[in-house]
Amino acid sequence: MTALKSLYDLLEVLPPITLDEMKSIRLMKRTDTKFVTNRATLEQMLVCCRGHYYAQRVEGEVLSEYATTYFDDAVRHRMFAIHQAGHRPRTKVRVRTYVGSDITFLEVKRKDNHGKTTKRRVRVPSLKAVLEERAGEDFLRETAGMTWDDLVPTVGNRFRRITLVNTEKTERLTIDLGLEFHNYETGTDESMGDAVIIELKRDGRVPSPILPILRRLRIKPQGFSKYCIGSVVTNGNLRVNNFKLKLRMVRKTVAKPPVAHLQDLQDEVAR
Repeated sequence: MTALKSLYDLLEVLPPITLDEMKSIRLMKRTDTKFVTNRATLEQMLVCCRGHYYAQRVEGEVLSEYATTYFDDAVRHRMFAIHQAGHRPRTKVRVRTYVGSDITFLEVKRKDNHGKTTKRRVRVPSLKAVLEERAGEDFLRETAGMTWDDLVPTVGNRFRRITLVNTEKTERLTIDLGLEFHNYETGTDESMGDAVIIELKRDGRVPSPILPILRRLRIKPQGFSKYCIGSVVTNGNLRVNNFKLKLRMVRKTVAKPPVAHLQDLQDEVAR
């Protein structure tokens, strides 16, 4: 709770933006870039964001909880294997619940041969309705050419998300922390500890206030698939050669000490 209180204090300084106001921000030519860091460096980043970003509030909360379950075929784990090999196009099927509002969506994400990611989703009653009543099957068939007979739940995760929007409203930052995994096949649970996953979603190549901040704090671009990393750390039966180095890099990044003192940054921003 102490760590979360520190984050709340830093986020309260940023002016709020509501979910309704967020709907007006349409990133039509969006580029996505992921970064990995740790909790202490995130606090430094939030200090540097003052004057440049709004913090999204959902029913007054700046930290929103998510629960996601990924699906794959039971025998070959084809979606995982395709991602590990770096092949495209590739597809992910997941059910995501916004825990605070208890709203659930079935989502199909697809990355094409040009690296463009598209996401389509449909609201479903719950994960239980998907597992027991085949909810969303018509949508799954239409978007992915599959039925629930083709898929089983493989990895679930839970995390908290912060969403920031720059003052020009040309980009969004999603910041995920407290990431925990559960593997439906092995029963294994695993936590990513202090890992923080940042995703920058911006409108084409417009100037971004976060990029010089990230460079200053030595936060470098680093791909991170929650499904693939979650599979690697919870299922020792998978072939994970291409993800071993990725996982080592993530853990090394999370263990790095901050490059500056938080108080020094706060004093600098105050000036």
